[in-house]
Parts: sequence; structure tokens; C-alpha cells
Amino acid sequence: MTAPTTTSQNIAEDTLRSALSSSKRPQRPNALSASLTFGWRAMLKIKHVPEQLFDVTVFPIMFTLMFTYLFGGAIAGSTGEYLQFLLPGILVQTVVFITIYTGFTLNGDITKGVFDRFRSLPVWRPAVLVGALLGDAARYTMASTMVLVLGLLLGFRPEGGISGVVLAVALVLVFSFSLSWIWTALGLVLRTPNSVMGVSMMILFPLTFASNIFVDPATMPGWLETAISFNPITHLVTATRGLMSGTVTTGQMGAVFAACAILIAVFAPVTMYLYRNKK
Repeated sequence: MTAPTTTSQNIAEDTLRSALSSSKRPQRPNALSASLTFGWRAMLKIKHVPEQLFDVTVFPIMFTLMFTYLFGGAIAGSTGEYLQFLLPGILVQTVVFITIYTGFTLNGDITKGVFDRFRSLPVWRPAVLVGALLGDAARYTMASTMVLVLGLLLGFRPEGGISGVVLAVALVLVFSFSLSWIWTALGLVLRTPNSVMGVSMMILFPLTFASNIFVDPATMPGWLETAISFNPITHLVTATRGLMSGTVTTGQMGAVFAACAILIAVFAPVTMYLYRNKK
């Protein structure tokens, strides 16, 4: 037997290459396209498991009706008057509670082994986390819409008009995106999805109920009123009410954006460190 010549080897290689691929190799996805792809994955999970929308639909309705008609008369003397005060706060509470599911679903992927497969892909490393946060932003928008539609049906009338409502929802979404980095970090540290849910609720309950969502802090003891004034949820609710009523100030908006910047500056690097070193 004779060894193949160089020419025959080149012909064989060319034939093999043409058989394996007749088109140009696709380019590596950029950061934006990879993040949007993982965001679309989060939306498809809702399609296949529609029960995930219960927290987006049922909880906003339940909280709004319960607090308006059970406590509205006792707190404000009128359910209609209390609704004007309550609805912006319920909007904030509803969306903020939904942010927990970012860490919950991430931890579920880790438990199932999907997370390791994603980290092995040749894509921008943070795309998995950013995409999940973008997908959850769609859930936040759904929940906000549910609260506003129900409020309008019950008699809520925002004096800030449509522009004020849209800006208020956008502000809540920005803050929720920033807050989600905390639960993402917890999803990378804790061992089970249920533990992520439990720890997150333990943090969120005092943050939301010890705020100005349901009552004016001026009616509380002095020490509690002072503590509530440092709560970022309080500043978010104040700015949201101001946008919906047309009375928002630059200071109120600045306090919320400062809180968002601090949350991202602190927890985004921590989350990425945990993500890179997750074993």
C-alpha cells in the first residue's frame, strides 16, 4: 500500500468540510442577544407552567380588595379615600414580592443541573442572570397592569394622569430590577428553592409592612417613624404616590435612584463573583 499524496489529502479534507457544513459558521452571540435569549426562555417557562402567573394575577387582586374593604374604613374613614392612598403602595408591594422568584427559579436550575450546562456555553457569562432578570421584568409589568386595572375599576383616579402612572410603573420596575440582585445572590448561595423563598420572605416582610404602604408613618411611635424613614421601600412608595398624584419632587426621585444604584453596586458584583465560583 502506498501513502496518500498531499493533493489527495487536501481533496479529502475539502470534501469532508463541504459535507459537514455548507454554510458560513455563525458568529458568536453578543451580550445583548444572549441576554434576550435567556429572557425569552424565562417567558417560555410561564407558557409551559401557567400556574406561575397566580402570584401576578391572584395576589394583587386579593391584597387590593382585602386592605381596601377590610381596613379602609377604619384607617381613613372611607374606602374610596383610602384607595387613593393605598393603591400606589399595593403596586409597590405586589411587584417587590414577585422579585423573590428570580432567586427561586435560579436555584431550581442549579438543583436540576441546568445551571452547569448554561455556564459551559460560549456566551457572555452574565447573560444567564441578566436574561432571567429581564424575563421577570415582564412578570412585573403584568402584575402592575393587574393592580392598576383593578384600582381603576374600584374608583382609583390618579391626578398625575397617564404619564404619571406610566412613570410610576417604570420607577417600580427599575427598583425591582435592582432589588432582584439580592435574591439572585441568595439563589446561588442557598441549597434549595424553598430555603431561598423562606429567607427572602423573612427579609421582605419587615421591609414592606414596616413602611408607608398602608399607613402614614406620622401616626407611629417616633423611633419607628425614624427607622421607616431609612427604608428604601418607603422612598419608593413616596415617589410612586407623588408621580401618580402629580406632586413628586426631585428629592423623592433622587432617593429612589440612589437606592437602586447602591443595590446594584453592592449586590451585582457579589452575585457575579458567586456565579463565577459556583461549584
